Amino acid sequence: MTVDVQPRALAIDGAEPVRTDPWPTYDKGDVFIDEEDLDAALAAVRARLYFRYDQRPHAETQTGRFERDLAAFFGVPHALACSSGTAAIALALLALDLPPGSLVACPAFTFAATPSAILLAGHRPLPVECDDDLHLDVADLRRRLTPEVRAIVVVHMRGFASDMEAVCAAAREHGVPVVEDAVPALGARLNGRPLGTFGDAGAFSTQSDKSLNTGEGGFLVVRDPAAYARAVVYSGAYEGRMARHFDGVPPPGVDDLAMPIFSLRMDEIRAALARAMLRRLPERLAAHHRNYDDVAGRLADVPGLALRRPVADHAYLGEALVFRLPGADARTTAWTAAALRAEGIDARALGDPGDTNVRAFWNWRFLFPDARSARERYPATAARLDESIDVPLSANLTARDRDHLVEAVRKVLGARTGRP
Repeated sequence: MTVDVQPRALAIDGAEPVRTDPWPTYDKGDVFIDEEDLDAALAAVRARLYFRYDQRPHAETQTGRFERDLAAFFGVPHALACSSGTAAIALALLALDLPPGSLVACPAFTFAATPSAILLAGHRPLPVECDDDLHLDVADLRRRLTPEVRAIVVVHMRGFASDMEAVCAAAREHGVPVVEDAVPALGARLNGRPLGTFGDAGAFSTQSDKSLNTGEGGFLVVRDPAAYARAVVYSGAYEGRMARHFDGVPPPGVDDLAMPIFSLRMDEIRAALARAMLRRLPERLAAHHRNYDDVAGRLADVPGLALRRPVADHAYLGEALVFRLPGADARTTAWTAAALRAEGIDARALGDPGDTNVRAFWNWRFLFPDARSARERYPATAARLDESIDVPLSANLTARDRDHLVEAVRKVLGARTGRP
C-alpha cells in the first residue's frame, strides 16, 4: 500500500470515509460458527438431557466430553466447564483454599471481571502497574508482594501473553500460587505452550467474542487433583457427584459437604456447541494470526504510532490491534479513535474521558470511588491507557477489510497534526 504524501481530508470533517460497510464484530452478528457446530447444539437440545449430572456416566455427557477434549488440547489432567470466565477465575481462587480476605495481586489493565472474580472468591484485589506495552509490570509486582499477598492473577489482556517466566519466578520466590486469567487469550501460546497452563490454574471464557463462542460460558484447567476436586464442588457438584469427574479413579479426600455450592456449572447445550467449535479452533487461531500479522506489518512504520509489542514471537491471539500514540493525552487519543470510527473502523480509546470503559481501572467504582485518586495511585498504567487505541480484529476479516483498516489508520494519523 502506498503512503499518502499529502494529508487527506477526513470523514470526521465531512469527507468520504474509507469504508461504509459495518466493521465486522461479534455484536453485529459476525461469528466463526458453521453448520456442524449448530447441528451439535441442536442434537443436544433434541436429546432432552440438559443437566450434566443425570443418569449418564460423566464420560458420556456433553460436558464431560468437552472437558476431556479440553484436557487433551491443553495437555493438562483436569478441565472443568463452568458458567463464565469470571466464574472460572473465582473457582480457581476458591480451589486454592486461600485464607478468607486474602490480598490477590492483578494487573491494573484488565477487564473489570478480574477484580470482580477476586471479590467473588472472598478476597481483595491489589492492582499492579503495567509497562509500556500494557503487560503486567513484574518489577512493580515484586515491589507489592508483601506477606499479605497470597496469590497472583495474571491477565493475558487483549490476547497478548504476559511474561509468564518472570511472573512465575516472582511467585515462587514469595511462595504464592498463580492463576492465569486467559479469558482474553483462548488458544494463544507462549513459546509453543498454551496460555493458561503456566500457573497453578488457568481460566477461560466462551462468551460471544471469545475463540469459542457459546454466548456465555467458561472453563478452567488445573493440574492438582485436590484443587480440581474443590473447584468441582464449588461449581455445583453435590451429593457425591464430585467423584464422577474422576472416572472411576478414587477422588482426593475432599469433603464435599464442607464447602458451599455456587451453581456455576456449564449446561449440556453450551458444552455440545463448544465441543464442536473446539475442533475448528486451530483454523480460527490461524486466521487471527494471519489478519494481525498482515495489518501490524503494514502499520509498523507509521510515524507517531507504537504497536503493542509481544513478550515473545507470536505470543498473542491476534483478535485485537492495540497501539499507542506516545505522549498523547486522553483527549487527543479519543479524537483519533473517533476519526477512525468516522472512516468506518470500530476503534476505542481505552482512556477516553467520555467513555466508561471498564478496562480503565479508574472506572471500577466498586474499588475506587474517586477516579482522580485512583489514577494518581497508578500513574504509569493511567498514562499508557490514555495513549492507547483498541481495534477488534474478527477472524473473518477479508483482505479488503484489512486494506481498509491500514488505509484508515494511515489517513487519520497523517492528518492528526494540530488536532485536539
